[in-house]
Amino acid sequence: MTREQVQAAADKVRADPNMPGTRTEKKLRFRERDEEEEEPEKKTDSLDWLRDFVRAVAEGARWLIWGLAALALAWLAVRLHRWIRVRAGGTRPGKAPLPSHVGSLDIRPESLPDDIGNAAAGLWQRGQHRPALSLLYRGALSRLVHAHAVPVRAASTEGECVVLASTRLSPDAQAFFVRLIEAWQLAAYGGRLPSTAQVLAICGEFDMYLPAKPAAAVQDDSLMQGAAA
Repeated sequence: MTREQVQAAADKVRADPNMPGTRTEKKLRFRERDEEEEEPEKKTDSLDWLRDFVRAVAEGARWLIWGLAALALAWLAVRLHRWIRVRAGGTRPGKAPLPSHVGSLDIRPESLPDDIGNAAAGLWQRGQHRPALSLLYRGALSRLVHAHAVPVRAASTEGECVVLASTRLSPDAQAFFVRLIEAWQLAAYGGRLPSTAQVLAICGEFDMYLPAKPAAAVQDDSLMQGAAA
């Protein structure tokens, strides 16, 4: 038989109503435990990354809150310290106390003679050259701080003092202060002494350029005395 004849015979058999056909049957059965848990496990695995992410965010937020709390406590401690100082009669916040020393030099007004120029001239003429120059430098720093409000600090160097003084002194007073500094540095660091004429000139001009009271303060005192009279 040829292929066509075989195919035709098969088709004829399938078309015969007396021949049994193909049918589909459905049956109910209980699912095994492994089959029931398989799908939830897959869902659980797919949500692991989300749980890890949420856990990491929560941990970061916790540390952030602790950090902010620490900063807030530090800020409150600083504010409380300043408040206690003010209540105790200390210096107002933001205003630094005036220095009593610059380096090792005592610049308190009570540690200096009233007439600094004449006192330094007397020391120089008695051969006490370094003490004389030290007195002039100490006196100049004291006048800058207490009479002219120059913001000299305890650690200020000579060069820094010159720069700071330039913001408060007149050009002539600034030039005088520079001459005084140069004479002091020559003896203190250069191992040499300025001439007697230079030192005595500085002594004679001391109160003129660095008075114990600025000119404005002297004028105000005069006006008050006149009004009282």
